[in-house]
Amino acid sequence: MSGNGDAPGSAGDDAPETDGTAVPEIRRVAGTGVPVRGDDIDTDQILPARFLKAVTFDDMGEYAFYDQRRDADGEPNDHPFNEFQGANVLAVNDNFGCGSSREHAPQGLMRWGVEAIVGESFAEIFQDNCKSLGIATLAVDHEDAVDLQDFIEANPDAGIEVDVRAETVRYDGKAVDGDVPDAMREALLEGIWDTTAVMRTNLDRAKAVNDSLPYTDD
Repeated sequence: MSGNGDAPGSAGDDAPETDGTAVPEIRRVAGTGVPVRGDDIDTDQILPARFLKAVTFDDMGEYAFYDQRRDADGEPNDHPFNEFQGANVLAVNDNFGCGSSREHAPQGLMRWGVEAIVGESFAEIFQDNCKSLGIATLAVDHEDAVDLQDFIEANPDAGIEVDVRAETVRYDGKAVDGDVPDAMREALLEGIWDTTAVMRTNLDRAKAVNDSLPYTDD
């Protein structure tokens, strides 16, 4: 699924109907998993700094974990992003997305195909950037994160479902409780996570508010 630029949250038959302009509500994400182990994986590992000079996000999916996915000779190695192509639920550990606040990191994950991330904890700015892209993040206990990673490695084609409303990840016949931040949960469920699109689809109302303000130009 490398380079997938489709909107996230397209969860099969449960996906909500939209009019083509509204921001979609994201109630659940279903698919298969990709495990990336390790604490404190920062945004420079997720998306190396030398790729920040790109003027658009279009090719960011190709650069996700670019260095980690290659050996000393530049050849593809056994990194999960090479081995689990097509997965859309990322399973991680503690403090994922720390370091620089660059939006390029979640952009790269999204365009590679990631629609939801389950992990022990997430850096605050990274998590908020995920929300703005419609990527759900679910925090679970350490043991639950490791169990999920183990399960994915042993069953790479098995179905996994992240339920935003219930704040659970379901797989192998069980549901594991987690936490989706209130602001993210509300934004995803109500379809207001893409604030630019929300403004665009309510342009008349936005203009009316602008015109009513005493400090704006005529």
